[in-house]
Amino acid sequence: MKITKYIYILSVGLVVFLPLSCKKGFLDQLDSSNPTEEVLFDKASDGVALVNAIYDTYQSSDLLKKSLWYYANFQTHDFENWGNDRFYNTYAIPSNFGAIQVFWQRAYIGIARANSALPIIAKMKDNGILTPELANRLTGEIYFLRGITYYYLAASFGGVPLELTTGANDGLRPRNSQDEVFAQVETDLKAAADLLPWKEGYDAANLGRATKGAALGYLGAAQMWLKKYPEALATYNQLTGKYTLISDFIKIHEYDNQNNPESLFEVQFVVAGTQSWGGGNEVAWIGSFGMPEEVSNFGYDYANKELYTGYQEGDLRKVATVIGPGDENPSPGIIANGGIKAYPLVIAGFNRKDKNGNPDPDPRYVGIDGKIINTCGTVTKPWIGSDPSQLRTGYYNEKMWRDPSLTGNSGDGIIFGAQNQILLRYAEVLISKAECQARTGDASGALATLKIVRDRAFGGSAPAVFMSEGKVVTDPLQMVYHEYRHELSAEYSTFYDLRRAGVATAFVKEVYGVTIPTGREVYPIPQNEIGLNPNLTQNPGY
Repeated sequence: MKITKYIYILSVGLVVFLPLSCKKGFLDQLDSSNPTEEVLFDKASDGVALVNAIYDTYQSSDLLKKSLWYYANFQTHDFENWGNDRFYNTYAIPSNFGAIQVFWQRAYIGIARANSALPIIAKMKDNGILTPELANRLTGEIYFLRGITYYYLAASFGGVPLELTTGANDGLRPRNSQDEVFAQVETDLKAAADLLPWKEGYDAANLGRATKGAALGYLGAAQMWLKKYPEALATYNQLTGKYTLISDFIKIHEYDNQNNPESLFEVQFVVAGTQSWGGGNEVAWIGSFGMPEEVSNFGYDYANKELYTGYQEGDLRKVATVIGPGDENPSPGIIANGGIKAYPLVIAGFNRKDKNGNPDPDPRYVGIDGKIINTCGTVTKPWIGSDPSQLRTGYYNEKMWRDPSLTGNSGDGIIFGAQNQILLRYAEVLISKAECQARTGDASGALATLKIVRDRAFGGSAPAVFMSEGKVVTDPLQMVYHEYRHELSAEYSTFYDLRRAGVATAFVKEVYGVTIPTGREVYPIPQNEIGLNPNLTQNPGY
């Protein structure tokens, strides 16, 4: 971990305008070639661009999908991997896995950018280049971005080195404890919450920036990691009335409903177009990796059937979370775009000819009515991919199968789409609030808060009896754990919330009968970083 290298480059402002990948909206930046610091920071837009560069930390599919999403969903065993990363299925993640190296490296580049930006923004404010209002907001954004980056580092790896200054450190610090890192996260997010506006304080051009609500949401989560449940409860209560649950669960992740009233923070995306994977590189393959091979040529992650069958009867979240054999895609955008039968691979497969030019449709693309299929396979012919060494289950991630222009693999003129990735939304805040209430002795309050989430899940009024995995659940905390899973599976949170609660290994054992090996709840420290920093130690169990 050569932090000095990052800080040397970044602190003098030579590359802060250079994005690591794609952008949109407020993230659009101009390129500057070798400017001096005096030239670079002589107008307000330079300070804005400086902060924009920190957001770029999250413009990475390796970070979002192959690090955070994999952790949140493969570790729960609700999803498994068919591609090159099958080691997730057995909790055997190697310390040289490229994605966690990218995660670590990008995180510390983002942190270095944040550390460099703090004194520059302060100087611009003192020099009158930035108004106090804009300088304070930008400073709040910096603290927010540094805080959530340390949040995900500590939640994923346990303790990591805290780098909080620029130029004075040598990048060879030992790991701080997990609690020490979350204490710093708490400090950063408190500072951010004091400086940032609520979401209504931004105009349309700045949609997607960090807000006071986003800072409070992550602050409450950090306080829960520190087991400060009364403080977290008070933090979450500040969000009451500022956010609301969307009435129809299916619409949360719709392509035309991004930055919606339930979203506290989401990563903003556009089609990459110039990256190594072609038109779909950064965000498009986040979705297509989880779509069936039969429509995307990918299908690298798939759902366990037990996730599909574990929902209580009548829970509308099932069809909006995981799609299985015989199911039509329920996304309003996909339906309006023609449904599954409109996908190019489906059309080509159904219209296939034999060597004599006679119709010879691929059986995978023939529905039970003999017409072109409009379901995710069929019960008798589930979509399980083409690899006979490890058949997939036929169940897939519906939450990320929503972009109607995300029509398949790259090449052949197929157009990729791009969709924001929601990292935190209000339903998770409510479930976390219920956990705080249960842990502070307010069982009735916890049940009332859970009911808000569950009523939406059941279309208006949840059953009085709470069931999961076909079993009745009566303990409020156990309800919370199962609710994290049913509400947030296929997003970016489930295993993080279970590990934060201290029940991850027990929960996976209860639901799947699978034992997580000792020490494997967290990622290994990337081996390359240990090689660069002899003061880093590996996590036990690796």
